Amino acid sequence: MYRTLVATTIVAIALTGCSYSGNQNDTKQQVETVSPVAFESYSAEQFYKTTSVFGSSINHLGNAVLVSNDESGIFNAYRVPVDGSTATQLTSSMKESIFVETWFPQDERFLYSADKGGDELNHLFVQELDGKEVDLTPGEGLKASLISWHEDEQSFFVATNERDAKYFDVYQYSTADYSRTLVFKNESGYGVEGVSPNGRFIALSKSHSNSNADLYLVDLRLKMNKLKLLTEHSGDVAYSVYTFSKDNKQLLFATNEFGEFNQAWSYDLATGKSALDSKADWDVSFSYFSKDGRFQISGINADAQTQLVITDLKTDTELKLPTLPSGDLRGVNFSKDSSSMVFYINSDTSPSNLYTHQLGSEAILRLTNSGNPQIKEANLVTGEVVRFKSFDGVEIPAILYKPKQAAMKKVPALIYIHGGPGGQSRKGYSATVQHLVNNGYAIIKINNRGSSGYGKTFFHLDDKRHGEDDLQDVVFNKKYLQSLEWVDGDKIGVMGGSYGGYLTMAAMAFTDEFNVGINIFGVTNWVRTLESIPPYWEAFRKSLYDELGDPATDKERLHNISPVFFGEQVKSPVLVVQGANDPRVLKIESDEMVESIRSGGTYVDYLVFDDEGHGFSKKANRISASNKYLEFLNQYL
Repeated sequence: MYRTLVATTIVAIALTGCSYSGNQNDTKQQVETVSPVAFESYSAEQFYKTTSVFGSSINHLGNAVLVSNDESGIFNAYRVPVDGSTATQLTSSMKESIFVETWFPQDERFLYSADKGGDELNHLFVQELDGKEVDLTPGEGLKASLISWHEDEQSFFVATNERDAKYFDVYQYSTADYSRTLVFKNESGYGVEGVSPNGRFIALSKSHSNSNADLYLVDLRLKMNKLKLLTEHSGDVAYSVYTFSKDNKQLLFATNEFGEFNQAWSYDLATGKSALDSKADWDVSFSYFSKDGRFQISGINADAQTQLVITDLKTDTELKLPTLPSGDLRGVNFSKDSSSMVFYINSDTSPSNLYTHQLGSEAILRLTNSGNPQIKEANLVTGEVVRFKSFDGVEIPAILYKPKQAAMKKVPALIYIHGGPGGQSRKGYSATVQHLVNNGYAIIKINNRGSSGYGKTFFHLDDKRHGEDDLQDVVFNKKYLQSLEWVDGDKIGVMGGSYGGYLTMAAMAFTDEFNVGINIFGVTNWVRTLESIPPYWEAFRKSLYDELGDPATDKERLHNISPVFFGEQVKSPVLVVQGANDPRVLKIESDEMVESIRSGGTYVDYLVFDDEGHGFSKKANRISASNKYLEFLNQYL
């Protein structure tokens, strides 16, 4: 029987929805009558005294959790005891971030991944009991990732593109001596989605376009490795894999065949029949099972905030938890026997903290203290979900952060654009956002058309309209901000990273609407970017071209929406921030964008991190970037 997933009360936080459906001529919202209250402003250094932590693998004894933590200034692996005692640092990297994967099932060896300077060519490593670190995927120019463990706990599966840079093969590694066997040779560009716990089946995906995909199954017990199509359909339907069931009887997958949003369906591996597993009024973003298969954990992407449903499959009821701190429940993981669980709580005003809970008890125990005790949560701001209408009447969602200073005076504002294309701005803690808001800047995180999470129609509204309709959404976001009495309508800027950096530069080059722009590793030359995508993106190259355009056939249009060719049109100050090792947006793009702006006589500042890629993993660099943002805005906005 399928389940309808509804908003749960697992986490006691209310999602406020304020809807703005008019234009700049509508009646303006009134300023709140608020008596001035004392509050503190904090530095970037104070905000980054918080600790970022992730990972929730519980060891075989059930007494410790494996996490990555950047307390040292760079991510390293830590062992966190579930009794609340002091954590132990397991790695001591000073150069490359360590991203933990999982403990070994029968001892305290563990797997982790790391790249070099942000080049995204991750290798998979094991740290042995004596502390020795072994690269399980040695070689140059390759990328590897852990898929899953075999249920016998004597082996695990790894995807690597070492044979052919364009395609990922599947290897089975022995836990005893790390010897391996090639179990699936991928010669046709399939995406490797998962391996069944017993190692018999591999689930694969094939993208036909950015709105149409299929799923296939390989039975490794058959000599020819013949692929079986699971998703025969007509028209544009997207499918993706969640996971296999722990009893090896079902494959759980997502499909938008029956509406705007992804539903969870199960495919019976014995009969070949599919059935609805669960659905909601939003996308079912993920679904997975506890180690023993008793609990199913499903996540709903409800208006840019994750709502979790944990179902006890033994009783077919929702798991009842004690009252939890306010925020989003994340990273849920159970012990081997499902007697205990660990999870994170994250909110707009508090970074993620790890907790543990013994099922059947009323107690929860906090295992980390990620926040900086110098920062009072009362001085930070919770985002509010709002909506406004764009140029064509399409309703655009966004998350608005109103500074405390706005109770006393009008404040400048920034439109913050997420990456992608196809990403989503979401609720949750961001030191960058809180630093700027705390220092008097309103932030509105726009989910322009083309963002995920709002249905397939909304997602495809910007196909081959990038730099046009989505840019108009940004312009109309400015008009919405100008309708707010507490915003200084003459001081509005735009900023964003990756695709958000592109739209930032498009806004600065193709409109005269914004006072400043902060471009964080943004695409500025679509022709070069699409011609030089990493080879390991081959499985979804066609999908990318369907959305953005094929440089072989759409070169003129791609040239015309690329800001680097129109930098002389930029009339207001710009800050560009770039990682030297970025494999997605090459440094030369930002170099040329800076020179193009300067050729028109406009001020541009340029900050480059020599040891970063597409995103900044080192705490010192994040502090430097945040300080630069604030310095630039204080001077020019």
